[in-house]
Amino acid sequence: MKISVTGAFDTIAAVSTCLGEAGIGIVRLSGPEAFGIAAKIFVPSGKIQVNEFSSHTVHYGKITDSGKTIDEALLTVMKAPKSYTCEDMAEISCHGGIYVVARVLELCISNGARSAEPGEFTKRAFINGRLDLAQAEAVCDIIKAKTDVSLDCAVRQLSGGLSGFINAAKSKLVDIMATIEVGIDYAEDDIRPEPVAKLAGRLHSVENELKTALDTFSAGKIFREGLRTAIAGRPNVGKSSLLNALIGENRAIVTEVPGTTRDTIEETINVNGIPLVLIDTAGIRRHTQDPVEKIGIDRTRRALDSADLVLFVVDNSVELEPGDFHIAELLASKKTIIVLNKSDLGSTAAAGAAKLKSDAQAVPVSALKATGLDALRDVIFRSFISRQLTVGSVILTNIRHKTLIEKALEHLGKSREAAAAGLSEEFIALDLRAALDSLGDHLGHRVGGQVDLIGETGGVRLKAQGAALCTTQRPVGRMVE
Repeated sequence: MKISVTGAFDTIAAVSTCLGEAGIGIVRLSGPEAFGIAAKIFVPSGKIQVNEFSSHTVHYGKITDSGKTIDEALLTVMKAPKSYTCEDMAEISCHGGIYVVARVLELCISNGARSAEPGEFTKRAFINGRLDLAQAEAVCDIIKAKTDVSLDCAVRQLSGGLSGFINAAKSKLVDIMATIEVGIDYAEDDIRPEPVAKLAGRLHSVENELKTALDTFSAGKIFREGLRTAIAGRPNVGKSSLLNALIGENRAIVTEVPGTTRDTIEETINVNGIPLVLIDTAGIRRHTQDPVEKIGIDRTRRALDSADLVLFVVDNSVELEPGDFHIAELLASKKTIIVLNKSDLGSTAAAGAAKLKSDAQAVPVSALKATGLDALRDVIFRSFISRQLTVGSVILTNIRHKTLIEKALEHLGKSREAAAAGLSEEFIALDLRAALDSLGDHLGHRVGGQVDLIGETGGVRLKAQGAALCTTQRPVGRMVE
């Protein structure tokens, strides 16, 4: 039974550039009427008409509405199947004023296009076999990348690095399955291409490859999503000065008056490829009569609860105070680095740092002199990235991929145990098929329920309940049950 994807054969239009004023704005069309709609609003400067343009060419002309010129523009033509969506695509590059871009989009829609849903261009690329599901997810990761490393991870995934790894694992399992199927199909003839017990070794080899990839998830997730890092400590120990020193600008107000910071301030920096979301918080003290400061302290506590890491700042030039130990109690269950600030004035607190939190590494710095910051960045990196990730290796960054590999490993383990125990081929094949299904789900070869596809402008759900979607099947844009 074949089921058409709703709206798959409409011509869609959307603004592909960010909202706001810019030098250029781009309106994108995709679908069977893309060129026809473009021809209604675009008047070429030459004699050749839009329907005569060659694929992958750019043409100068004017956008018009009932003969009135709206803007000068360039029209880029990309004919199916050699386009991002594998459909006919036209891109109108006009001037980037908010009104101008909106007017061009309005003309496209009034002449027959439908407003695209968020991410629908990437959705169509997936449905039409241009991208698999893992590659479609990587499009959003590229857009949201905050560091070179996170961008590199996303580009590798979009280029098929993860897909190739999954397909290679599937191919090995299919070979094993073929061996098993021969034994099942020709059981009466006692044909055994390979002893069942030996299959356990081959399964174990695939397991090891998947486990190696799984071990990269903790680091990959950090590179993709970053670390929420709260800067905490007593009032006037230099928390805001540390924030300013790390980001390289005077983002937070710094004075000698305790309690200057009343609210949380967030900034993102790059620490050896990790997007570090720094949160400067109000100083914590047990007793205060200032109602505004109380609100700031409550927000600090909430920031600490949601943080992945806490930079616990203490004044290294004086003895530790009861307030320091009170804060240490609040951080008992949090990943913490003790920052011994004002180290240019002395190292009095350093000796007692271990008493604050025995499992936290202490790093002496001077936010004022900007010393010790490289050492702090290195400690932050090494606290979360336990091993070197090699260039070109598969790095898992998505919780969906992690979960599917864990499911595949669970089934492979059962299949390997059955093979090692010398059980019949049917027992081995049952879990082996389930493992293959889990790996296929990475690439969207089977899509059950609802899958989030994130594209250029947001998220869109591909509804395929009770059905399977195969990206390698034709005709284009069909779901095969």
